[in-house]
Amino acid sequence: MFAAHYPTSTRTAVPHRISLLSLIARMIRVRSERIALSKLDRAALADLGLTHDEALKEANRPLWDLPNAR
Repeated sequence: MFAAHYPTSTRTAVPHRISLLSLIARMIRVRSERIALSKLDRAALADLGLTHDEALKEANRPLWDLPNAR
């Protein structure tokens, strides 16, 4: 008899918030990986096929500069 009517903006806000939280979590995770990469010694970096300069360049990328796919 009584149907709940929610404005369209309320219904679409929840998926948007979830997406935004997922993006922020991904940014934090990638940042942590970059910090870990910057702390590896030259021998470990060589095992990965990276130089020290390449690792530092990756570690210094901005927080919002994410890889396309994981």
